[in-house]
Amino acid sequence: MNICIIPARGKSKRIPQKNIKFFCGKPIIAWSIQIAKDSKCFDKIIVSTDDLEIASLAKKYGAEVPFRRPKYLSNDFAPTVPVISHAINWQIKNNQKPLYVCCIYPTSVFASHYYINRGLRVLKKFNSRYTFSATNYSHPIQRSFKIKKNNKLKVLYPRHYKSRSQDLETSFHDAGQFYWGLADTWLQNKTVISKDSSPIVIPRNRVQDIDTIEDWEIAERIFKIKDKKKFLF
Repeated sequence: MNICIIPARGKSKRIPQKNIKFFCGKPIIAWSIQIAKDSKCFDKIIVSTDDLEIASLAKKYGAEVPFRRPKYLSNDFAPTVPVISHAINWQIKNNQKPLYVCCIYPTSVFASHYYINRGLRVLKKFNSRYTFSATNYSHPIQRSFKIKKNNKLKVLYPRHYKSRSQDLETSFHDAGQFYWGLADTWLQNKTVISKDSSPIVIPRNRVQDIDTIEDWEIAERIFKIKDKKKFLF
């Protein structure tokens, strides 16, 4: 059995009720639920939440909410892996142990069923610890710098700062959309980003953090103007 777990706690700070705030016509979590449905690779789509309103809306849009997430996993510092492990353990206690488990974040409006399915195929083919969405940085990180308190800068990689961008190795980062793993891997609380995991590289134009109101507004503008046919993959 393959299950999708969408972790969606209430009381978000920077964007109030972010996980059910309306995004282009419906609660943002509804888009993630629909993407999971469209992938056609899940026997169950479960939302893990501590919030009754989120639970109600998740059910309305086709997800299951079989339990309430406990308070100790619903604070600002609760990591994702224990939240997913908790949901898997609930399934096991109810005689429904899954084999493969995918975490999809509730704000993953640019995720694609194509890449979610690819993540599962790569996980099986290469026996990876996890597979997860990733994309490349738009500018070489080797030419990055930080700004100090005195408003002066410090170059982080001095030996590369004069290098041409085309001569520098491409670097990647977690795109924060989905994470596949065996149920047993999640239960062992294994770190997702490791040498044993396989990134599924997606185009940069499919990646947009939604952590602030400004991020939200940018994401909505992008979402509205995209040609959906060209934006499928």
